[in-house]
Amino acid sequence: MTEDATAWVLHVDLDQFIAAVEVLRRPELAGLPVIVGGRGDPTERAVVSTASYEARAFGVGSGMPLRIAARKVPDAVILPVDFPAYTAASEAVMATLRAQPGAVVQVLGWDEAFVGVHTIDPERYARDLQSAVLENTRLHCSVGIGDTLVRAKVATGFGKPRGVFRLTAANWLDVMGARPTIELWGVGTKVSRRLAAHGIATVTDLATADVSVLAAEFGPKMGPWYAQLGRGDGSAVVDDTPWVARGHSREVTFQQDLTERAEIEQAALDQLGQVLDDVAAEGRPVVGVGVKVRYAPFVTKTFTRKVAETSDRDAVIAAAMVLVDKIDPDRPIRLLGMRAEMAMPDDAREGHTPTRGGW
Repeated sequence: MTEDATAWVLHVDLDQFIAAVEVLRRPELAGLPVIVGGRGDPTERAVVSTASYEARAFGVGSGMPLRIAARKVPDAVILPVDFPAYTAASEAVMATLRAQPGAVVQVLGWDEAFVGVHTIDPERYARDLQSAVLENTRLHCSVGIGDTLVRAKVATGFGKPRGVFRLTAANWLDVMGARPTIELWGVGTKVSRRLAAHGIATVTDLATADVSVLAAEFGPKMGPWYAQLGRGDGSAVVDDTPWVARGHSREVTFQQDLTERAEIEQAALDQLGQVLDDVAAEGRPVVGVGVKVRYAPFVTKTFTRKVAETSDRDAVIAAAMVLVDKIDPDRPIRLLGMRAEMAMPDDAREGHTPTRGGW
């Protein structure tokens, strides 16, 4: 590190990752609309895991029912999901990132990570990083450069595909100010609507909003956090502490709707058994349970509850089945999921507090 080196956050995002891995295995697919989802059969109930840029041009996106995606792009190549192949490719990418000079790597998922580095030329570092990833894995990536995690994450979107873009306090509002709040990392449809109800439509609106108004709407912690998000502020620390799962979940999309209470309960017990096997392998007690249900045609509900910290399998099952009883008995079910939240390693000091998340 030189005296002139500055701390930077880089956000590395692999371009159309899953589709790109498939194209590497089948070079003849390059340039074609490729859709990956389920078992690769659009007549079955499944959703799109990813789509190539050529398929996205037709409006196909992640989470879309595979049947609808196939209608949008009749000539698309539809492939089944291959988790081991994507995991192996991801591990190769992350190993490449960790091998870069001075890099601190925080993995966010299969296809993205933050890289913390001290350098006098972050653009050059980013280009060198892209070259290393391409050379070692044959995969392309985009890199966002920022002085905070938020700005680096948002910057990546401006660099796609295969590009580099920098967002800092100096140009944040110039670039983002007029854009709708939903374009911020951490703001979804529901939050953007709640903000709009207070006349907060753009990033500048949010950055300059009255914090007391935000606190009244979202709470004393989340309100100020959204204001900070609007400014692009926040942590600049890339944390390479190994990720620890907060819980385990399983879910199944049924090819035929479940309509009978007995089959719903049996499906829940089967999935919960698998979840609790996963939990037992980690040796941490359960502190919360959850149920996810998707009614036909496509309405999703989730139910959660805290439980007293326990490793008693029967106690967890009993708590989860209370949530299963909340499922509307008169609505056909196309998807059912079960989840168990675990005590985190630090919880023993503070008493456990189940965390949100999972689905």
